[in-house]
Amino acid sequence: MAWIKTVPFAEADEKLQKMMLDLRASYPSEYNEPVPKASKSDESVIASHTLIPEAMFHAFAEFSVLMSPDLPLKRRQHEMIATMVSVTNDCHY
Repeated sequence: MAWIKTVPFAEADEKLQKMMLDLRASYPSEYNEPVPKASKSDESVIASHTLIPEAMFHAFAEFSVLMSPDLPLKRRQHEMIATMVSVTNDCHY
């Protein structure tokens, strides 16, 4: 369970639901596949931003551009970079 208040998709107003759907649609198609053994809940870093929808949209729209399949890095390379950044920052995720 998240430690902060979030707005579940089903309880979000129409504007927030549209933002969440637009963000999901902007991600590369390979992100549509669930990761085996990942969290079994609907919690996500995106959900943790639902109280400030405009900030959520801008932050994650940037992420989707950075993950564009038109760029030279593959998803596994992005994941390796993210892992090293987390290790360097002593992040337990």
